[in-house]
Amino acid sequence: MKNKIYIVGMGPGREEMMTAEANQVLERSDVIIGYTLYLELLGERFKEKERISTPMRQEIKRCEIAFKEAEKGKNVAFVCSGDAGVYGMASLMYEMRAQYPETELVVIPGITAAISGAAVMGAPINHDFCVISLSDLLTPWKKIEKRLKSAAEGDFVIVLYNPSSHRRNDYLKKACDILLHYMEKERVCGYVENIGRDGLKKVVCSLEELRDARVNMFTTVFIGNSESEIIDGKLITKRGYKVERDTNICGDN
Repeated sequence: MKNKIYIVGMGPGREEMMTAEANQVLERSDVIIGYTLYLELLGERFKEKERISTPMRQEIKRCEIAFKEAEKGKNVAFVCSGDAGVYGMASLMYEMRAQYPETELVVIPGITAAISGAAVMGAPINHDFCVISLSDLLTPWKKIEKRLKSAAEGDFVIVLYNPSSHRRNDYLKKACDILLHYMEKERVCGYVENIGRDGLKKVVCSLEELRDARVNMFTTVFIGNSESEIIDGKLITKRGYKVERDTNICGDN
């Protein structure tokens, strides 16, 4: 294959939160393609590179541009926020590759918001967890609702992506109402805004309080399982180890 496209997970976008491999691929690239905001998040380091962007909801066009640029013999980096294989463009690129058989695709992993947000929250996904997007742009709400119910019944820690937007400003509330049928209102939760970016914000709360939280598309929500706790202001999900607590704090024999 004479053409190659690197589909790069850029994490939150900050250089120090990208993998060394991602940085190396971007350094070697002739052209960097991506959603407008993602290219802006790359900052000044790659400003000399040719950049091509498209706005939201032009994902297919963005992929087509990547393939066309690769056919010109350019070294193409196609950037995605977080990880390219987690709500990113990797799967769509593989679907479309049949039209461009001379082009090889290489996925470069990145840090998705469930991982980087968990580090801010403490250790909320330290046991079995699932990630569910509340965006119904490509997934019917009925299917999202079913997934929320199944995750709650399975006692998974739940990470919610895309919890709100201008059009879907009540979707987090709807999700919490579903979960409250299976969980106690005191269930420990939390959310992080602007992970790895300016304006970072972390909130720890109950499921009942989460229901009325004002969040946006740059928020990642964490809903603990039945074993999760708040420890020193952090959301912690225990693995199940038997931790002995020393009650002899005075050192008496």
